[in-house]
Amino acid sequence: MKNKKIHWPVLLYIVGYHFFLAIALPLFFIKQLPSAGLIWTTFSLTFLSGIAVTAGYHRLYSHSTYKIHPAVEIVLLFFATLAAQGSALRWCYDHRLHHAYVDTDQDPYSIKKGFWHAHVWWLFFKSKKIEPKVVADLYRNKLLVFQHNHYVACLMTLSVSIFLLCGWIFQSYWASFLFIWWVRTFCQHHTTWFINSLAHTWGDQAYSREHSAVDNYLISLVTYGEGYHNYHHTFAHDYRNGIRWYHFDPTKWLIWTLYKLGLAKDLKKVNDYRILRQLISDHKTILINQIRNSINSHKETLEGQLIELHNSLVAKLTSVQELIESYKLMEKQERTKLIAEIRATKKSLKNSWKEWKFLVRSIERGQLA
Repeated sequence: MKNKKIHWPVLLYIVGYHFFLAIALPLFFIKQLPSAGLIWTTFSLTFLSGIAVTAGYHRLYSHSTYKIHPAVEIVLLFFATLAAQGSALRWCYDHRLHHAYVDTDQDPYSIKKGFWHAHVWWLFFKSKKIEPKVVADLYRNKLLVFQHNHYVACLMTLSVSIFLLCGWIFQSYWASFLFIWWVRTFCQHHTTWFINSLAHTWGDQAYSREHSAVDNYLISLVTYGEGYHNYHHTFAHDYRNGIRWYHFDPTKWLIWTLYKLGLAKDLKKVNDYRILRQLISDHKTILINQIRNSINSHKETLEGQLIELHNSLVAKLTSVQELIESYKLMEKQERTKLIAEIRATKKSLKNSWKEWKFLVRSIERGQLA
């Protein structure tokens, strides 16, 4: 933050509406309670604009994890604009810098500068001017360029229109102004900001410890599936964040549903064998450190055994993946030749995996002899 100029319009806007809500909400609740319809509409608009940011700004534009039908793109951009998080070009530029320089001074919202810096304070200072080469692909999208050039007008037009419409429907323009506009904005902002702060602070690092991002199921519940952040930073070009069927990732489900309806295509998905290789490699590093820090007299032998078994597992995983890819490219009549080899390699992989799990358990329990 040294030598950075304060971005006064953003600072006054964010701090201002927080103070406004702190005063206006208690006064509102003293006199009345919001209707169920108003609460449901506020929640629905918050969810729609939030998932539009994650499916649109994040997974579509920032990481190009899939392609979308133009009609659906307009809908996503409509609700993402309503989220009041800046233009797609600005958002994606900052986010690509975040991934390229995570946890360094060049990371716009680096957690290393503190929780509150990552959460919101970074917005209070003027950002770097957008370098077109970083988002060159997005500059070719006329819709995004238009939104960027007229963002404030687009945001105000949508916000005013929706608040007036809801005020007319619920017969209370004050309640609509308070909840549909500002409570929704508050919830929308903080759920997104949690990804930059909490998702780099509180959780597990199953895939990589080279960065601060963590996986946390609870965070995913309020961030539309973005809580599996360690996986995302490790495999940023996967359209999923939660890769298991039981992972709460509504953004993934939305993209998959659009794909099934023919409204999305070219969904990028990391191969399961590649994920396993990453898990094993990261686990190996942890275990080697544990062995080296032990006082066991056989730790050099054990470390060699671990490395040898790791290399064998990685080689077999790679082999199975390559055989399966070759199988898919072959003509049907030629595929039978590979079936036996694939089965044999998978069987060998299964045996090595059992050895790996046994060795890992022994090391973790301190049975290093």
